[in-house]
Amino acid sequence: MADVPAETPLRGLRFWGFLVFMLGLMALFITLGTWQVDRLGEKERLIASITARAGEPPKLFPEVADWKVFDAGGYDYRAVTLSGTYRPEGTVLVFTSLVEQKGEYSGPGFWVMTPFTLVTGGTVFVNRGFVPQSSGAAFAQGGALEPGLISIAGVARNAEMIGSFTPAPDRSRRVEWVRHPTRLASMAGDLPQPVAPVYVDLPAGPPGALPQGGETVVEFPNNHMGYAITWYGFALLVPFLLFFWVRRQQAAPTPS
Repeated sequence: MADVPAETPLRGLRFWGFLVFMLGLMALFITLGTWQVDRLGEKERLIASITARAGEPPKLFPEVADWKVFDAGGYDYRAVTLSGTYRPEGTVLVFTSLVEQKGEYSGPGFWVMTPFTLVTGGTVFVNRGFVPQSSGAAFAQGGALEPGLISIAGVARNAEMIGSFTPAPDRSRRVEWVRHPTRLASMAGDLPQPVAPVYVDLPAGPPGALPQGGETVVEFPNNHMGYAITWYGFALLVPFLLFFWVRRQQAAPTPS
């Protein structure tokens, strides 16, 4: 049986180069762990701010004059009241798949986004709630709505992000993929300008009623501590690996 060749130890620049590489890897792991700790602090502050904001009494939605300096992030999850008139002909359906629903309906369907013209001017898109896919056609033009001037209360939400993989809207069916006021307005026809940078979720209505409101999710995944522990764990592992590797290198015979 042939002898297994002995491992050739690293010497000189190759030895020190590998050592520096591993130490650099440890520094990278520490940096990533520290970044996750910083993100944890940011997320906890965000959650605390939004939780406090969601518990405040409703505020009157800002007038158009204030929209130029509107802090959309600061209004996310804030309870608001609005007075104005629905424009059902401008309704746009936003495709979704509702899971962990609070109401009766779930699965593939649409958010019913209807423009709401404020008495003070401008337009706010109102998410009236979820409808199953089979009911989408019945709400493509808004469905049954109370006519005339009304007052409504809901929760302001920041626009959903548009990514590089977000599909283009289906204009023939007036179907969108994100609840983004600017994109919704481009399909809603002639609306009183400007359009608010946030939309408003309506609360739940009677059981079984469509659209199914009250589906606002006030939960935030917060896995940053777990990620930080993982990266720091990798960083702690490197010195042990290096220790045993150096001992093995020193014990290996130098080839003649």
